[in-house]
Amino acid sequence: MRVLLVDDEQELVSTLAERLAFREIEAEWTTSGHDALQLLSDKPFDIAVIDVKMPVISGFELKRKMQTLRPELKYIFLTGHGSQQDYITGQSEAGTDYYLIKPVDIDTLIQKMNEVLKQ
Repeated sequence: MRVLLVDDEQELVSTLAERLAFREIEAEWTTSGHDALQLLSDKPFDIAVIDVKMPVISGFELKRKMQTLRPELKYIFLTGHGSQQDYITGQSEAGTDYYLIKPVDIDTLIQKMNEVLKQ
């Protein structure tokens, strides 16, 4: 499984990548939507884990741009803004993709990644 992690919080996203690597899951990360698009155009990924609220390009906007490059890519969205209304709004916009609230448990994330890939 190849995972692209995109979050403007560098410490979080780099730690997630390390924790996935310990579980033998190949992950690359970036803190920028623009850099994510470049990585995606250069390399194949199975799934993208994207922060919803980022500067310049939101997670949902980034997904729309990524879909033009890789229509087969699967998505999981993360947010640190965890009110019930935010969750309902985010789940609605994420559609069939998963929407998880930070801090996310690594085992839960891996479970959701496996579920998304089976769809």
